[in-house]
Amino acid sequence: MYYVAVTGTAGAGKTTFVDAFSRFLEGSNLSSYIMNLDPAVENLPYVPDFDIRQIVDARSLSTKYLLGPNASLIASYDMLVIKAKEIKENLEYVDEDIVLIDTPGQIELFAFRNSGRGLLNLIAENTPIINLFLIDASLAVQPSSFISLFLLANSIKFKLQLPQINVISKSDLLTLDEIRKIEAWIKGEEILTELGTLDEYSLELAETVVQNLEGRVIFISSTKESGFAELYGALENSLARDMWDKDDE
Repeated sequence: MYYVAVTGTAGAGKTTFVDAFSRFLEGSNLSSYIMNLDPAVENLPYVPDFDIRQIVDARSLSTKYLLGPNASLIASYDMLVIKAKEIKENLEYVDEDIVLIDTPGQIELFAFRNSGRGLLNLIAENTPIINLFLIDASLAVQPSSFISLFLLANSIKFKLQLPQINVISKSDLLTLDEIRKIEAWIKGEEILTELGTLDEYSLELAETVVQNLEGRVIFISSTKESGFAELYGALENSLARDMWDKDDE
């Protein structure tokens, strides 16, 4: 068993992916356990096996303490770290092949605050965990957005200190030419030219992002369930590498 945290910006398709990927796993004779870690979500396309709203409800906190939507999420995650023991008790007898963790779109919980990282570490404990960072395909087609998104992906990897696979979601919305263009950018081809004139700092930053794109980026479509087999293979390879590295320590 291992955990797969699904992170990404709001609207990247995390919840839709979790729903579709769980069906893919079931069709591949693999069992999955779904955790909803969004205490503010109203509707879900799946029935979660574990629902964080049963422990902390962001909307109730918002009403009780007169908090805005972002502040209530931050407060919820701070409370969840304190209630980690209660969460672990719910996971004590989980033995499915993969535990899928659906997270909120407020990416600052994982990019900048300790609560997101702490909660994931407390949940997984000594069990392997891999982070999937979902990138909205419709945003990745613009050169400056592409660089910004992968800069954010690197920030998430740096903060969480977990094996990470970058995934471009909603790839069915892209034309073949757009996919080929993004694939070329991932290889460092043409992207710096297409960014146009940049100041020295921005150019150096863009060069650093391009130079540090780790491994391949996987294109998926949750509506068509395309790219899922490749993604599952990448998860298994990442798990094997992580276990190998730990054996060498």
